[in-house]
Amino acid sequence: MTSKEIILGLCLLSLVLSMILMVIIRYISRVLVWILTILVILGSLGGTGVLWWLYAKQRRSPKETTTPEQLQIAEDNLRALLIYAISATVFTVILFLIMLVMRKRVALTIALFHVAGKVFIHLPLLVFQPFWTFFALVLFWVYWIMTLLFLGTTGSPVQNEQGFVEFKISGPLQYMWWYHVVGLIWISEFILACQQMTVAGAVVTYYFTRDKRNLPFTPILASVNRLIRYHLGTVAKGSFIITLVKIPRMILMYIHSQLKGKENACARCVLKSCICCLWCLEKCLNYLNQNAYTATAINSTNFCTSAKDAFVILVENALRVATINTVGDFMLFLGKVLIVCSTGLAGIMLLNYQQDYTVWVLPLIIVCLFAFLVAHCFLSIYEMVVDVLFLCFAIDTKYNDGSPGREFYMDKVLMEFVENSRKAMKEAGKGGVADARELKRRLQ
Repeated sequence: MTSKEIILGLCLLSLVLSMILMVIIRYISRVLVWILTILVILGSLGGTGVLWWLYAKQRRSPKETTTPEQLQIAEDNLRALLIYAISATVFTVILFLIMLVMRKRVALTIALFHVAGKVFIHLPLLVFQPFWTFFALVLFWVYWIMTLLFLGTTGSPVQNEQGFVEFKISGPLQYMWWYHVVGLIWISEFILACQQMTVAGAVVTYYFTRDKRNLPFTPILASVNRLIRYHLGTVAKGSFIITLVKIPRMILMYIHSQLKGKENACARCVLKSCICCLWCLEKCLNYLNQNAYTATAINSTNFCTSAKDAFVILVENALRVATINTVGDFMLFLGKVLIVCSTGLAGIMLLNYQQDYTVWVLPLIIVCLFAFLVAHCFLSIYEMVVDVLFLCFAIDTKYNDGSPGREFYMDKVLMEFVENSRKAMKEAGKGGVADARELKRRLQ
């Protein structure tokens, strides 16, 4: 409560930084990967250096005039700063090693980011998509809480031993709690799936329109119109599948929390393994659903057919999928880390100059969590655009080869990447044949 003004200001700063990063992505997508890499390295090194500097400063500060309580608080803060500095150092080293290993796979990511930047230039309303989704979720959650309160006061009022009134629910109405909880999960997933379908429809319209001057006036609103008229069943089925996986995982997590400290090691291992497997299955289904929505936007087929088509395309391009998901998601993760590091660094500097605040941990945790949440909401839209563009690119290369009558729909940047890949594969093939002939000659 003492630092609430600083917390609110830093949360607003994270929102502004996320909006600025989204605007920057639109115009400098070609050099975005390198800029993010350099900024994250500098931010990580700067944050680590500041933490070590604060630790050294606190350690050298005089302690003769402090009371025992203040001395204990100072020692706790010094210990916390040491832990933060060591953790930041380890994180910086790991981050640097990962970027060093993945530096050779940046070409495809740059091409996709460049096309995604063009998408945001032609579809500027995509930037505001997280606001509408968050607004819809808040409205639904308010309605859900109000309904929950009504459910809590149904039944017959009975006075208990303490003199308070309790509502005893009997009959079928007592099972409405389960229905209400399932509705919370399903409708929340439904709203998120509607966002994915809206983004997929708009990006598909952009990709498969050869002359970008013939795009609809507002592709986002056109995609929303198609979603409401034709694809609500597809979205409902996809979100229901996620709900069927999420509910058992939540039940197992509840059982694990209730049995904590009571179960044996074997039962604990089995429970955690089941929870982990269900979590992995949920993530895989989420990714497949998103690509199924893209296939639906392309072919206007039902959910099952679209999921099958998307799965076949993904399997045929498994190596490309692995590369794009690894490099692309890592670059977007660097953007999130940049926003969190910048907000956290600003919080450290502000709290350092406010001597009234003795404990920094909780304000910094709140600010960093909020900054990551905001960055995730905005950059997840960019991630969706990249994934949709990749599936469109895979379908385009599958059914078209660039010959007359089968021209590519893709952007020139992606065409250049395809041509460079073909040349590299041909050169590698020639080199492999020559090496094999030389080896055969030497063996003879």
